[in-house]
Amino acid sequence: MKRFACLLMIACLLMTFDLNAQQVKMIETAVPERPAGQRDALQLTAPPMKTVRVGFIGLGMRGPGAVERFSQIEGTDIKGLCDVEVDRVEDCQKLLEKLGRPRATGYSGSTEAYKAMCDRDDIDLIYICTDWVHHVPLAVYAMEHGKHVAIEVPAAMTLDEIWLLINTSERTRKHCMMLENCVYDFFEIATLNMAQQGLFGEVLHVEGSYLHNLDDFWTEYWNNWRLDYNMKYRGDIYPTHGIGPDCQVLNIHRGDRMEYLVAMDTKPYNGPKVVKKLMGQECPDFQNGDQTSTLIRTVNGKTMLIQHDVLTPRPYSRMFQVVGSDGYASKYPIPQLLFRSEMLKDTESPDYQNLNAHAAMPDSLCRAMLKKYLPPFVQELEEKARRVGGHGGMDFIMDYRLVYCLQNGLPLDMDVYDMAEWCCLGPLTRISLENGSAPVAIPDFTRGAWDRIQGFRYAFK
Repeated sequence: MKRFACLLMIACLLMTFDLNAQQVKMIETAVPERPAGQRDALQLTAPPMKTVRVGFIGLGMRGPGAVERFSQIEGTDIKGLCDVEVDRVEDCQKLLEKLGRPRATGYSGSTEAYKAMCDRDDIDLIYICTDWVHHVPLAVYAMEHGKHVAIEVPAAMTLDEIWLLINTSERTRKHCMMLENCVYDFFEIATLNMAQQGLFGEVLHVEGSYLHNLDDFWTEYWNNWRLDYNMKYRGDIYPTHGIGPDCQVLNIHRGDRMEYLVAMDTKPYNGPKVVKKLMGQECPDFQNGDQTSTLIRTVNGKTMLIQHDVLTPRPYSRMFQVVGSDGYASKYPIPQLLFRSEMLKDTESPDYQNLNAHAAMPDSLCRAMLKKYLPPFVQELEEKARRVGGHGGMDFIMDYRLVYCLQNGLPLDMDVYDMAEWCCLGPLTRISLENGSAPVAIPDFTRGAWDRIQGFRYAFK
């Protein structure tokens, strides 16, 4: 009798589990039909331009650095400087003079001032460094007036904005690139090259994050826009630094695509305290949790772990990891590599013979491997990039590659679909969280062309 009761209980549990599994349904979001007469922008190119003529919008935290970097790239002409505050424009004019560049035309005094700059016919590229919520209207206006656009991260905050940028780029045949600098950091580029050379075997899992305590920075954001966004919206609202390098390693929309995600967050503990400290008011409905974690599965059975945390005292980390069938790489808190010994037989160092399956390879071999696998174009740029700067040099490499591709009529390293895939975590994680961490389908932003190109590659003339 007891055995029968036990079996009956197990059967009931299994039935309950099966019912619960059936109740967990994938949440879908609409993929709008491509407008008639419009085609995808994969491998989009534009006629080569000997000189890239650029105008900058937003000269607060990121803009001046971009102006300084472009001033030190050959074949560029800085035509316009735009900000709502006139003193910021003047500061960048002085920066141009200091670097031996002529003053540009200044635009300021109004939130509509950028339109006059975009209306000009002697500018090729609009470089947008404003707050998040103004990225899309500026970019759309610029593309519709014949300009390529480069947009700071995240380029778009909602699915409607993402689709608007995609459709505008496809229709106008203008580049729409997000300025994701972390894909150009030296460790990430070397690791990507290792993956492309097969050192990891098959890459199975990747991790990325933005863990950055912003206690020292909240007051630097114009009109408090960044804290305001965290107050109003739940989810991973700043995912691109972590997910960008991961997607390149996994060849997302170049042979694989992200299929669905599941998100989970903590309660908002520190957020309301920051509001109380900086604004002197209570905020019982603060939306964003102190930490958000997102798991993603791809069509080809790979997994990704992405985290966002700007409110706790965790040390800075982008948590970059690559886990393959035959190798491993991790950047934080210290650079680490480990490969099966047979993957390293062609290395010049004998240290590979002493690899321990339970520990990373010796630091000396790790440094040698990272240096060896820097692509040739990065080796050529490294000294100047580190001297010019911008997050250790990766910003300079990013801008250099943008200019190089435009000058030579080549596809950009990051296209409008990279922008879409890396930004979509914001709205999609919010949907998952607001539905009890339900799985949410990730749209195919290429609308069927995600496997037409096989493998991520840099373009060269």
